[in-house]
Amino acid sequence: QKRINHRGRSLLCRSGDRMTHTIGLLLCSLAGASAFLTAPVIQAPGLKTRGGLGLSSLRGVVQVEKDVDAVGVALCGYVQAAAKQAIAERGHFALAIPGGSILKMLSVMDHSTVDWSKTVMAYVNHRAVPNDDDTATHKKAGPLFLNEWQSKGCKVVTLSGTTDASVEALKYQEGLKSLSAEVLPIVNGLPCFDLMLIGVGLDGHIGSLYPDCPEVEKKGEWVLPVKAKSISLSLPVMQAAKKIV
Repeated sequence: QKRINHRGRSLLCRSGDRMTHTIGLLLCSLAGASAFLTAPVIQAPGLKTRGGLGLSSLRGVVQVEKDVDAVGVALCGYVQAAAKQAIAERGHFALAIPGGSILKMLSVMDHSTVDWSKTVMAYVNHRAVPNDDDTATHKKAGPLFLNEWQSKGCKVVTLSGTTDASVEALKYQEGLKSLSAEVLPIVNGLPCFDLMLIGVGLDGHIGSLYPDCPEVEKKGEWVLPVKAKSISLSLPVMQAAKKIV
């Protein structure tokens, strides 16, 4: 184990010996600091976590930036690098994003640095509301950066616009499955995004999955309805991404 302390706050990481994918944890405004935890996802021997996932199965180092704005610049660098690598290797870039503060961070990106015509973007989670609703992540992302990305050819997998989370989860999963394997590869029965950005709440929730909610145990579906008001990618789908931040 390794405990990293900063201004009275600490982050406990456990280490193992087998690396599979790359993950980074973005920590914003932690006791006044902002940081990245960059780490490979590993299978810690003898470690059991709810749903088979969790921070307890990570190892890594913390990169502290001077403020949230600097973290945003670094985050955009991750997107640019992942896009460049994916397009060079396979001709396409598959990106998944959440809502929240990450939307503002993405607005500072130099849009000309990514070939958006070869990019497909999906949402890690989204409220079951019409896409033009003021609470919709899709609407919030538009003026910040998404309108620009789409004008340059970025394909966005959107919700159909109903308020029925079960219907929206099913349709969203169908939308992802309708993409060709060249655009969104399937590995071991799961979509493999080149980069997935995942926000982490103070209560530990990721996407719309909260600690101890029954959805964290579900493994068959790609997309889940949560509390009849939102949809979220399942934990296995999040874990299947090539890189996670």
